[in-house]
Amino acid sequence: MSSTNSAKSLPNLLMLIPNLGLGGAQRVFHDHSVGLAKHYAVTEAVFNLEGGDLYPSGNPVVSLNVQGGGGLLAKVQNFRRRIGGLRQLRERLQPAVVISHLEGADYVNLLSGGPGKTILCVHGSKLHDANIRGPVGWLRKKVLIPKLYNRADKIVTVSRDINPELIEGFGVKPEKLITINNFFEVAQIEQKAQELLSTAEQAVYDSAPILVTSGRLTIQKNQAPLLDAFAALIKRRSAKLVFVGDGELRDELTVHARQLGLRVYEAWNRDAKLTPEYDVYFLGLQQNPFKYIRPAALFVFPSAWEGFPMALGEAMICAVPVVTTDCPTGPREMLAPSTATPKEAIRQAELAEFGMLMPMLNQPASLASDQQVWTETLHQLLDDAAGRERLGRLAAQRMQDFTRERIFSQWVTLLEEVLTK
Repeated sequence: MSSTNSAKSLPNLLMLIPNLGLGGAQRVFHDHSVGLAKHYAVTEAVFNLEGGDLYPSGNPVVSLNVQGGGGLLAKVQNFRRRIGGLRQLRERLQPAVVISHLEGADYVNLLSGGPGKTILCVHGSKLHDANIRGPVGWLRKKVLIPKLYNRADKIVTVSRDINPELIEGFGVKPEKLITINNFFEVAQIEQKAQELLSTAEQAVYDSAPILVTSGRLTIQKNQAPLLDAFAALIKRRSAKLVFVGDGELRDELTVHARQLGLRVYEAWNRDAKLTPEYDVYFLGLQQNPFKYIRPAALFVFPSAWEGFPMALGEAMICAVPVVTTDCPTGPREMLAPSTATPKEAIRQAELAEFGMLMPMLNQPASLASDQQVWTETLHQLLDDAAGRERLGRLAAQRMQDFTRERIFSQWVTLLEEVLTK
């Protein structure tokens, strides 16, 4: 926007998310905020600013100043305060639309009332989210989502396969739903991927074929079984495994790796020197993860559930062949768009059009055999340089379908439709 006057002439749009910390949803929220600011006067709202603003968009940010945590009574009180705070903000800003990202923000959006149409953006599987458990999980699955989500003017899902979950599992009306995939800043990622590694990092990459994965170290990303498959792999051939990212399972994963007899480098250990002598490298958060992905032999992605995974798409942009669980939801849509989601989880490797779909690694009854499939597939791919080059090239081509230019116009069209109803 070129001036204050032009900004004032645009309709107000309010975007809500619980926090602006680390996460794929927060990155998508940022991208949407930047894009929508060309059409609306965007204000971002958060429950609180704990963890800071890791993806600043340049648009105004309003904190409702309601913290999380505490016992049941505190949670209920905080929930009510968030609803009241958003209602006051809606009355003050008079937004044309309020768009919420992530489930907690959805409830507050739906219950706050006040001016503005209501749009929800659903970022991941609800049926398979292992964090939705216990009494609160039962409340979310059996009461809140079925009772509240149909109040929205529109619900945007980031993957086609989230829709049947919401319809069949939660009773959401099909006409409420529309799928708009996440978009990627393809040219920007390609440019950042060209950044050179340090001398010490390059020495590691030169010493053996590199398997790389990126993302939070959390239950969702399910990295522990990947370590088991990798430990079996390096008994057969030379390879190294690089983790880019951090999270609450950091200590658990490093302990597990050492229990498997793997030599572990931890970037947060200031006494550790980065050398090729290690098997597994935990590099922590990196401002530019793409420079560690591009020179890798394979990108490995063992998630238990997803939405439309940003990390997987970014690796594909870097022209690295990807090996991913066929988890709900997103990977199949990205790698095998012409195929339907199988009714039963796959138990063998599936060479898809744009990458390799693999068994999930969270089924206790089949875990040992599933890990063997991973080990054998990784071994075969590392022995097939031409096959890896082909898959990497096709992956990069596929991601041209998800550029900002191709995807974001769908959001603009949706908002126009919602506002004319």
